[in-house]
Amino acid sequence: MGIPGRIRRQRGRHSLVDGIPFPVPINTEQSPAIMAVFPIDYDRARALLPGNEIHPMRLWKKALLVVAIINYEVTDIGKYIEFSVGIACTHGKKPAPRLLPGLFMRHYGTGQYVVDLPVSSEISVKGGKGIWGMPKHQGNLDFKISENTVSSQYELDGRLVMKLTIDRPKSAWLPLNVRGVNYCGFRGLLMKSTVYFKAKAGFSLFKKGAASLVLGDHPRAQPIRDLDVGNEPIATVFIPEVNGVLDDHFEGWFLTFPQAPDAAPEGFESVINLGHSQEWLAAPSIEVDEPGRDGAGD
Repeated sequence: MGIPGRIRRQRGRHSLVDGIPFPVPINTEQSPAIMAVFPIDYDRARALLPGNEIHPMRLWKKALLVVAIINYEVTDIGKYIEFSVGIACTHGKKPAPRLLPGLFMRHYGTGQYVVDLPVSSEISVKGGKGIWGMPKHQGNLDFKISENTVSSQYELDGRLVMKLTIDRPKSAWLPLNVRGVNYCGFRGLLMKSTVYFKAKAGFSLFKKGAASLVLGDHPRAQPIRDLDVGNEPIATVFIPEVNGVLDDHFEGWFLTFPQAPDAAPEGFESVINLGHSQEWLAAPSIEVDEPGRDGAGD
């Protein structure tokens, strides 16, 4: 799936949003990435999703947790790591049938609802949350590629949130030309953004021991632990170089609830005073015990 002509026609132009200047289209190049998909409890996933128009995507009787980390090497706002934790979902008045949302993605509004999204730099928080409503915040992150594994660790406030480690595929041969959709909650709105990327990937499907997800004792890990994450991954992906473009079009809907909310959701007050720093927080430093993975990610 190629980049829409409307976006290609913007090439060479410039924008200034919330004080952040950037050329368009917003793109990234030469950025390695990993992803793992784990089974989770469907009903618990449904309870975590806000409103009544996004629904967990069902694989047999399970919903899907998607953990994806990109080490952005070349972007318009500098280098940073992005550690995305989401639930695969569809958008519509009722849940979609099993499996079909993977084949008819536009029809079912297939994407992921982003539960947590730590990033390395302040400017990424200001732009990603303030413009697109992504739940970004700064965290202590790393991205390590070794001969046999690829890993990323996420810490906050001196405590472990989570660490993902996957087996490094022997080769990245599968051509990808895909469209990804993110749904996020911000300001009492459900916000949808789209990214297009090309890459070559190495992957595994239903391979025992191909990935491990370690959850820490930080409170941000608890909502994920409550999803009853399966020990074995459904899929893992390693992409040595992602080349992607973020769409300049996004959509928003009011989030609605059975009763009137009694607390205001996070809003512009969380980003309005942020600056444009590209400095990172310190790298993670906690030693993580991963059963069966001596030296994983080193």
